[in-house]
Amino acid sequence: MTTDVLDGPAIVWCDGAFNTPEGKTAHGLVRFTHRYQVLSVIDRRHAGQDAAEVLDGTPRGIPVLPDLATALADARGRGVQPTHFVVGMAPDGGRLPDHGRATVAEALVHGLHVDCGLHDFLSEDPVLAELAARHGARIRDVRKPPHRKDLHHFSGRIEEVGSLKVAVLGTDSAVGKRTTAWLIVHGLQARGRTAEMIGTGQTGWLQGARYSMVLDSLVNDFVAGELEHAVVSAWDERRPDVIVVEGQGSLMNPAYPGGLEILAATRPEAVVMQHAPTRLEYDGFPGYPIHGIEQQIHAIQFLTGRPVVALTVNHEGLADRAAIDAACAVLAERTGLPVCDPLIHGVGPVIDALAPFMGA
Repeated sequence: MTTDVLDGPAIVWCDGAFNTPEGKTAHGLVRFTHRYQVLSVIDRRHAGQDAAEVLDGTPRGIPVLPDLATALADARGRGVQPTHFVVGMAPDGGRLPDHGRATVAEALVHGLHVDCGLHDFLSEDPVLAELAARHGARIRDVRKPPHRKDLHHFSGRIEEVGSLKVAVLGTDSAVGKRTTAWLIVHGLQARGRTAEMIGTGQTGWLQGARYSMVLDSLVNDFVAGELEHAVVSAWDERRPDVIVVEGQGSLMNPAYPGGLEILAATRPEAVVMQHAPTRLEYDGFPGYPIHGIEQQIHAIQFLTGRPVVALTVNHEGLADRAAIDAACAVLAERTGLPVCDPLIHGVGPVIDALAPFMGA
């Protein structure tokens, strides 16, 4: 789904990481973006396949290609001139692999604007910056921190927001919170409700979330204020029925404990929890067992006094539809909550669970 394109036709680079947790930025752009018309994905391992079919089993005309030269030729063959090259990899630590730097340089030589959400600021690389200037291209580092003068402290204005606020948290990082948040927004809109997404990471921004920030690029003093400012801005400008806040990390993740700031600053009335039932350890951190789903739900409800109203399942490691349905049934029995896989079942059960909070 690509509508109201903000920037232009794009080639997404994810070489060696597509269809892995480190490819989540590319995955998000393949599934949905307002910002680009996604032409292709670069990944040698899945070259020759359709990107959406690799991810979700349904082709959508976005080919996976082995290199930039092939991607440029493919675009020309379709009569489209790419304008953007997007780094679609999101590895732990946020660093660009060495082989990626060479491809970025190649993209700049072809005059493509480069958008990157990693912690490596490509615009500060003198070689890449010189190439960009010489070829009329722009490097946009999405994770570069805003200037201090543009940041906000928490003010308490969150209490003025009349929208239903829903946080989509998770039991781990890279577990599908952002995808589920978008699907909830679209599901609400399909039922005639107005809804806005608050993006909290680089991929949400790259997907064109109207109200967004990159939390892990902020000085800690401003995290709560930026979250509040995004929610209040959505309320002031759009007056939506529902504001859906994308979670980051998880409440008890040893490396990315991003959930607490979101709960404290946005003060949601309801929480949806995303969970990958086959994961036993936190992603990228062997030896750190994931806290049980019941414990994580209890922690959220204890801290906020607000309910977790539904569970959404990431089906990684589940072999087929029968296994997915069985996993959802087990979780529903254990927690007493509605459970669905948003990519398989849709988010109808989640919207139903939110309905009592929205009134007539």
